[in-house]
Order: sequence, then structure tokens, then C-alpha cells
Amino acid sequence: MPLKSEDGRLPWWARWLTGLIVVAGLLLLVAKADLIPGLPNPFAEETHDRTGPVVLKAIQDMNRFEGASGDFQVVVDLEKDAKFLPDAVRGRRTLYVGAGSVDAYVDLGDVGPKGVEITDDRKSAVLTLPHAQLERTSLDPDRSYIVAEERGFFDRLGDFFSSHPNDEQQIQQLAAKKIQDAAKQTELAKRAETNTRAMLERLLISLGFEKVEVRFS
Repeated sequence: MPLKSEDGRLPWWARWLTGLIVVAGLLLLVAKADLIPGLPNPFAEETHDRTGPVVLKAIQDMNRFEGASGDFQVVVDLEKDAKFLPDAVRGRRTLYVGAGSVDAYVDLGDVGPKGVEITDDRKSAVLTLPHAQLERTSLDPDRSYIVAEERGFFDRLGDFFSSHPNDEQQIQQLAAKKIQDAAKQTELAKRAETNTRAMLERLLISLGFEKVEVRFS
């Protein structure tokens, strides 16, 4: 089908399509620039949540007393490059702020009959508990974010055709590991034992015991 007629004019369908494109472009510019307040943007991106129902997989009884919790933050500087190629050509560097918490707990479920000694008059009690342990790092997604990301030419080209979810997962795992290692160097576990001892002493004294001793081994 010829685009122009013998007299040089565009056919009716071409003029109609051109007019439609011009009107759509004008509406987009007006909505983007907010020239007419209250006019909705017909091309605005909409988000639809089609997530299915949450499925309960398991229920576990908790026999732990969380005696302390630590709040941590780390800046991860992760760089990937290729040998014999400059970073501008092939390479990726990411600065990521990871914020999360580590809880310290005492597992009371491991206390056996030998871990509780009570005198006949029920005035004194000796409890022997396991040492406090650290929970796995829990990253806070609301406070963890990528600060900056530098990519080489081929990395940018690859990102255009595909995403890299493994890169984000790797940097989150690295941030969690660094926070976990830092928590081990603190007195978080010792604080949990101190608070657990105080809690049990108050509990048993309220039940009528006059002397309570809590040991950790």
C-alpha cells in the first residue's frame, strides 16, 4: 500500500495514526511536567500485588531465652574485575550498607535433670545452663541499601540483557557474615548470660527460694 497518494497527501489511515501519536506524546509531556494539576498520567507505571497466600510450613516450640540483642552496621566494598582488562572495560564495584541485628540466647531446652539442684527444704537452688549462643544475622531490608555501583562497559551491556540477582545475594551474604564475625568479638553472649541469670534469680525468688545460683558450663 503506497504511503502517499498521487496528489502527495498522506492517506487517511496514516494521518489518523500520526495524529494519535502526536496526541499521546502531548498527553505524556503534560502529565510528566504536571502542567495541569489533577490530570493523571495515562502512562504511569502501576504496581499490582498478585502474591499468593502465606503458607505455614512448620511450628516449633521455643525453649530459648533471648538475653541480649546487638545492632550492627557495615559498609561492604565488593569489587570484581578481570585480568588484563581495565575496570572501565570489564569490572564491577559495589558499595553496600548492611544493617542488621544479632540476638544472643540461652537454650533452656538443653537443661536436663542434672542441671537443676534443689535442697530438700526448697530454700536453695543451683541451675547449670549451657553457655549463650548467637543467632544468625538478621539483615534489615529497610536500612540496607546499595550506596554506589560502578560497572565496566561489558558489565553494563550484560545488565541490559539480563539481571544479576546472585550479585545482590552475594553482597548480602557477605554483609551478614561480617556482622556475625563482629558480634563474636563483642560481649553480646556474656550479656545474654548475665540477663538470663538475673531473670531466673528473680523468678525463683518470687517462688519462695531464698538462695539461687545460676552457673554456665
